[in-house]
Amino acid sequence: MRLAIVLLLMLSGPLAFGRGEYQAPDAFIDEVFDGDVPKPKVVWLTKSLKDEVVKLLGHAPRSLRVRYWGRDHRTAWILEEIGKEKPITVGVVVKAGKIERLKVLIFRESRGGEVRYPFFTQQFSGVALGGSGRLDRSIDGISGATLSVRALKKVARLALLLHQQTPFAHDPQ
Repeated sequence: MRLAIVLLLMLSGPLAFGRGEYQAPDAFIDEVFDGDVPKPKVVWLTKSLKDEVVKLLGHAPRSLRVRYWGRDHRTAWILEEIGKEKPITVGVVVKAGKIERLKVLIFRESRGGEVRYPFFTQQFSGVALGGSGRLDRSIDGISGATLSVRALKKVARLALLLHQQTPFAHDPQ
């Protein structure tokens, strides 16, 4: 009986639903730059850029500036977007206008946590912005995680758009 209660408590806990911090944002940035983290910079959301962000996200951004780290035509972003009700914290690395890496760092929702697994996030590797601010490649959804999938697509599009506003966007290759 006690074993059944313990199992029930374990299965009803936050990790059973995917909630959790999988990597601290600072640790993600440290990993991206192999411990030699550049000073953070910001992209200011001017009126025209803010209008693009609103169109992309479907809502106004939470602040007028977005922090990023950059070196060698590569930028790293820690961005958040609401899944169903709570923010999902995502680390995104962009190089030469394409996503190099996308990783769910903190997941706070009760459902849809499957988006944190590499089988899903690896789909974003090599993706760029296409016409009308859409991703240039289709991203397969996950049944039961529709809102989390949409949130990650928005984050990917936002990171690509913001990368274009940085001095690191123009790769000489």
